[in-house]
Amino acid sequence: MVLRKHLLGLHIKAITTSQLERLVIIDFEGFDDVDDIISKRLIIELMGKHCNIILLDEQNIIIDSLRHINSENSTRAIVPHSKYTYPTTTKANFLDCLDFNSFYEKISCGSPIYEVFNGISKSFLDASLLHLGITNLDKSNLEKLYNYLQEIINNTDSNLLDFQIVENKKKDYFLKPVKVTSTPFHLNFFLDDFYTKKENLEDFKIYRDSILKMILEVLNKYKKRLYNMEEKLQSCEDMEKYQLYGELITANLYQIPNENLKEITLDNYYTNEKITIALDNRYLPSINAKKFFKKYHKLKNTLEVVSTQKAETLNELNYIESIIYELEASSCLEEVSEIFEEISENVIFKEKTDNYKKKQKTKVKKSSLTKNKNVSFNPLKYTIDGYTLLVGKNNKENDYLTLKYAKKTDIWFHTKDFPGSHAILQLTSEKLPENNILLKCAEIVAFHSKAKNSSNVAVDFCEVKYVKKPNGAKPGMVIYSHNNTLYVTPKHRI
Repeated sequence: MVLRKHLLGLHIKAITTSQLERLVIIDFEGFDDVDDIISKRLIIELMGKHCNIILLDEQNIIIDSLRHINSENSTRAIVPHSKYTYPTTTKANFLDCLDFNSFYEKISCGSPIYEVFNGISKSFLDASLLHLGITNLDKSNLEKLYNYLQEIINNTDSNLLDFQIVENKKKDYFLKPVKVTSTPFHLNFFLDDFYTKKENLEDFKIYRDSILKMILEVLNKYKKRLYNMEEKLQSCEDMEKYQLYGELITANLYQIPNENLKEITLDNYYTNEKITIALDNRYLPSINAKKFFKKYHKLKNTLEVVSTQKAETLNELNYIESIIYELEASSCLEEVSEIFEEISENVIFKEKTDNYKKKQKTKVKKSSLTKNKNVSFNPLKYTIDGYTLLVGKNNKENDYLTLKYAKKTDIWFHTKDFPGSHAILQLTSEKLPENNILLKCAEIVAFHSKAKNSSNVAVDFCEVKYVKKPNGAKPGMVIYSHNNTLYVTPKHRI
């Protein structure tokens, strides 16, 4: 709003930089309400966590800034109505070195070059030395380096430069000179593409992490539920004991005194040993026997119900684990969107997904898989000695690939006891491929599973006709028979 108020109607007069500092100066000029010439200046400081955008008037007085910085926390005060001062540095200006001798004099103190000059970072210097093949910085190599840096600086607005991409954690890139270029080099276009990809990657990570957080909350909920079920089942382990107590008291009522007792010792006719039974002395032994039977039947019913619930909860946990694997293996917004679409249709995520939809709407268009075999879907494809292996990227695609797309005679692969992708080896004849083909397929399938970092992974395979989906089963969940198992080390093949 501040920029709109002060810059609307003005035109850009100049865009400059200061030496090799990470500083961009944009000068604006125009007319005010009484047609007097006015000028404004926008300073953009590109300095990592200290980045700032500062608007100045004609006298270099700060109108406002993106971040306000007081002098207590910094050497410069960046607050409205104060005088703007440019960042200061003790480093030398590389542009002042008009020849190699002046460059060499400044680095004769022995300090690293990136600590002597502005605009030369350690990573850029390392990349330059690597490109030039320099390992020893003697005087002749330093002159070679100086000429290389000058060539880059003097040709930043020409087609005589290209980019050198350094594959490190930051995915750094650097300018490098080239003698011949087949296509015109446009620095702005490259930067626009680079930061567009970077922004898309950030959007992808934020979207994926928000969905992952939602799923982990559901996972913890079901883990807690499973823990409570385990406790209940543990309490049912003694239910046979209460039935035994009830039987022994009932069988011996004729010889037990009809009075309230704290305990009673009877013969256990199952083991021919004496057994002492603690009683509730508020009640007669016959009433205690009924209470023991009642507790037995209650625990028996609990065992049946909780055992069923536990099996259902384990199925839900397996499904949730498969979703987590899919998210961790995803690489773009579209894939995360397909996963979100899948969990939105599942009742266990309904509350979470409904709340998420209210807060934020994704711009990614949802895909739709139908029964039509010619539908456009995009599984991973591998070619192995003339055979094609298709690998699903999420549960819905796994279902479509296995149950709709594949032929009954194709070979189906999946890791045993681990969440992972379904894979289909397409066959042109009924003849089973050789073992080396099956092993390569199993290695790829193991790689596309949660067990990809293991050294020995079991992979099951069978014909597609033996793979079935039970009624009501979650996406990606199937049962199969007539299978064989291969033990492999995960490998990624392209």
